[in-house]
Amino acid sequence: MNVKEVTEIVLTLNGNKRVNPTCDQLLAGSWGQQVTSIATTFMATVDVIRKAKEMGCDFVITHEPLYFSGLDKTDWLKDDPIYYSKKALIEDSKISIWRYHDHMHMGNGDLIYDGLLDVLRWQDYLVKGLPHPHCYVIPPTTVSNLVKFFKKTLGMKVIQIIGDPKMKCSRVGILVGGGSLGLGREEMPAELMKEQQLDVMVCGEITEWTLSAYVRDAAALGFNKAMIVVGHERSEEPGMKELPKRLQPLLGGIPVHFIDAEEPFGYL
Repeated sequence: MNVKEVTEIVLTLNGNKRVNPTCDQLLAGSWGQQVTSIATTFMATVDVIRKAKEMGCDFVITHEPLYFSGLDKTDWLKDDPIYYSKKALIEDSKISIWRYHDHMHMGNGDLIYDGLLDVLRWQDYLVKGLPHPHCYVIPPTTVSNLVKFFKKTLGMKVIQIIGDPKMKCSRVGILVGGGSLGLGREEMPAELMKEQQLDVMVCGEITEWTLSAYVRDAAALGFNKAMIVVGHERSEEPGMKELPKRLQPLLGGIPVHFIDAEEPFGYL
């Protein structure tokens, strides 16, 4: 089975719904390359590529860009030694890399959210009948305990919050990745908190003058509001972690592995 044939099988996970234009492109390698082992990851960093080579993977499915911009444009990198060094590493490794982003979010459901739901095991708490993003009614807890849960579940050492750690909460929203930026409407996350009467919003990316400011002012005014920031990578990688379980039954004897891109930041 070659790269093109594998990608066509991956796209059946979304009911074969096609998005055009799309950033889901072959970013390295060739469509005709034979696939013997696959790795899924949030982002094909240098460390992930090296790990994939060590594991004998010749096809990497990445959710996020390869070359540092949303559409993987490389014209601005023509004189950049970092770009050429990474490109050489990929070519030497003989690995094909395909991006699975738009179709993963826009098919019959959102496989990134579904993967996070599987990891959190919050299926019984999901508010039914709402489109993505997800909203939940969980057993009453505190912001502090909720943070501990996410740190343990997502493998994090540090989580940013806004609001009182002792605040009681039950209604929780989640906006993965760049969703908390509003997806084209920066007021959307705050509207969602109001409309769904959410106590806490769990976010990926943030802008400090939008939802962050809304929650901060709400807390200062005595409203029961808080925000937990887990970051883009930690909020979306569970979808890529669960992807091999969905793919393996469709690909027969071709093994499918997950490689953790890991949280990008260190903390001093």
